[in-house]
Amino acid sequence: MREGQPFFRVEWVVDNLDQIARRTGEQLYITALAILVGLVISFALALVVRRYPRFAAPLLGISGVLYAIPSIAAFVLLIPITHLTLLTAEIVLVSYTLVILVRNMIAGLQAVPADVLEAADGMGYTRNQRLWRVELPVATPIIIAGLRIATVTTMGLVTIASLIGRGGLGYLIVNIGISQRFPTATIVGVGLVVALSALVDWLLLLAQRRLTPWAAAAAG
Repeated sequence: MREGQPFFRVEWVVDNLDQIARRTGEQLYITALAILVGLVISFALALVVRRYPRFAAPLLGISGVLYAIPSIAAFVLLIPITHLTLLTAEIVLVSYTLVILVRNMIAGLQAVPADVLEAADGMGYTRNQRLWRVELPVATPIIIAGLRIATVTTMGLVTIASLIGRGGLGYLIVNIGISQRFPTATIVGVGLVVALSALVDWLLLLAQRRLTPWAAAAAG
């Protein structure tokens, strides 16, 4: 912070509302894309484990190793291959979602009681019908719980994408706030990340309650 400069400048916020809105949109887009791709990959891997349970440990181990790689190191390794692109950021972010989403999807499907599966088989359900009509609805609370954790985690990690020029609220925090020693931008960026994380988490919780009213009734 420059000498004599106010700690927080409201006029800067007012003058830069367009940029703040644009960076917020970038933050949401990058996060949503990473979560969507992570969900698709995790669902596919969970189906593999559903059919071949012996693959559960190796898949969870690999996802854990990916999560253990520091984000900065992952960027450094990928940049020579994928360059300073959105793809580079998404590969890193998606890899971090897998350790949470894969684990929760597998746990959710494995938590379906055996008598429920037997009842579905007795009603003549095919394997796919049983998956969509019985197993996934029962597993939904566990899956969404993982989705909430992955989304909030990814929302925070997206700020690091500014280091490779991919924008988001990290641009306000790093490129303006820290680099230019301008705390107003840092406060705005961090505040919006926290607010967006809380909002998205609440929306997912609401969706979980709407999709699984029986679970809420049992808890009450």
